Amino acid sequence: MPAIDATSSLIPLGLTPDGGLETPPVEDPMQAGWYSLGPTPGEAGAAVIVGHVDGYSDPGIFYQLYKLKRGDQIIVARQDGTTARFTVYGTRQVDKDSFPTSQVYATTTRAELRLITCGGLFNYGTGNYTDNIIVFAALTRAR
Repeated sequence: MPAIDATSSLIPLGLTPDGGLETPPVEDPMQAGWYSLGPTPGEAGAAVIVGHVDGYSDPGIFYQLYKLKRGDQIIVARQDGTTARFTVYGTRQVDKDSFPTSQVYATTTRAELRLITCGGLFNYGTGNYTDNIIVFAALTRAR
C-alpha cells in the first residue's frame, strides 16, 4: 500500500474454533494474512486481508490503514506471478458489535478486496479495541 508505505507477505488464515476469522500472530504485528477460505485477491468475489494495528506496543502492518482514502492503490503480488492492483473506494470505522459481515463477505461479480484491522479506543479491561477499520477496494488491473 504505497500511500501508507506498508508492505507484507500474506499468510493463509482460516476460522477460529468459535467461527471467527483467524488473525496473524500478534507476536509479529507486521505480518498480514489472507482469509484462505474465500477468494484470492484478484479473483471474482470479496477477498479479505487482515493485519494488526499494533502488537505489544509496536506498530502493526495496518497501523495507518485508517489513512487510506478513495483513489489510493493496493497492490497484491499473486502466487501465479501476476499482480492485482486495487483502488480504494471506501473506508469505514465500525463498532465490533455491529460488524457488517454481509458487506465484508458479500458475493460480488467483480474482484474486490477488504482490508481489516482494529481501531477505536483500546479497552484495557478486555485487551481489545472497540472498533474495526475496514477498507473497501475494487480491482483496477491485473497483469
